[in-house]
Amino acid sequence: MNSNRTREAAILGAFICVGLILFGYLVSTAAIKVKGMDRIVTVKGLAEREVEANIAIWPIKFNEASNDLAQLYSVIESKSDMVLKFMKKNGFAEDEITLSQPSIIDRQAQDYGDANKIQFRFTASATITVYSRKVSLVRETGNKVVELGKEGIAISGQDYQNKTEFLFTELNKIKPEMIEEATNNAREVATKFATDSKSKLGKIKKATQGQFTITDRDTSTQHIKKVRVVSTIEYYLSD
Repeated sequence: MNSNRTREAAILGAFICVGLILFGYLVSTAAIKVKGMDRIVTVKGLAEREVEANIAIWPIKFNEASNDLAQLYSVIESKSDMVLKFMKKNGFAEDEITLSQPSIIDRQAQDYGDANKIQFRFTASATITVYSRKVSLVRETGNKVVELGKEGIAISGQDYQNKTEFLFTELNKIKPEMIEEATNNAREVATKFATDSKSKLGKIKKATQGQFTITDRDTSTQHIKKVRVVSTIEYYLSD
């Protein structure tokens, strides 16, 4: 009887021992795997494209001065019509051209300056704005505004308020390809790092898509834009 109980206790002890050994093995293996999963590499992938603007906004401003307000309005109206005809002659549609209300300043009504030294009491400025997808036509016509000068219209030089703008609004068309390019670039960098460190590149742990930026390529060719995106990706490494 006692020998049977001793045998059963020995068998039970053996099972417990084997179980503890297996449990220890599994725990150690899991710990090794967890430790291995903690090994990561963070890389950045870049994608850049040069694209042409698809929209141009071209403000054309001119100034006039007179001591006769009624005459000044008449001159502004006449010269605005001349600018409109010039634009239509060069290929712009009427719905691409916007004429703003003229801005009139009574210089004698201002609190500064000597009114007796003012040659013209009233000054006026008018702006005609072209909003068009014909970017090449805008650039070509911009070189012809000297023709307006020959007709007595003094076009103001471009400043920060009256500067031709070129826009690129078709980012969604190239986004997927650029994201893929940035991701592939990041993977190439990560693969090279893994090879150099005698490791194997694993799955992606985390990926962050950077913000797309659109800038002028340079100050001389503002109709050409540089589109850029940087993606940040973390990969697991294993032996």
